Amino acid sequence: MLMVATLGMSFYGLYSIVIGIADLLAVGQLEWWANLWLIGAGSALVFGAVLVRASMPGSLALATAGLLALQSISLHNASHLYGEVTLLPQLTRLTFASLLVTLAYVGWDSEEKREI
Repeated sequence: MLMVATLGMSFYGLYSIVIGIADLLAVGQLEWWANLWLIGAGSALVFGAVLVRASMPGSLALATAGLLALQSISLHNASHLYGEVTLLPQLTRLTFASLLVTLAYVGWDSEEKREI
């Protein structure tokens, strides 16, 4: 479960980094600081995912902070891109983030029990 959570966090973070860079350099639909926030939050999530896989103390908190940062910038981006914030995409992101954190938490305990 820890591997699934790590892969999910890594892919979500990399997706956010790529979208932020593409919008910053080419598309330009959002403000520059929103794109930098997206890139920074994605980078924090990828770094947190690597540390989660290594079972470093505090890494799950860093990954959770990255997920929360991506959730907050998605609220801003939805209001700018679509003119409104709809409930379903935000609940989907919340569910996905909660699933990733839960998988990492449960997988973390099973990894420690296997090593003993």
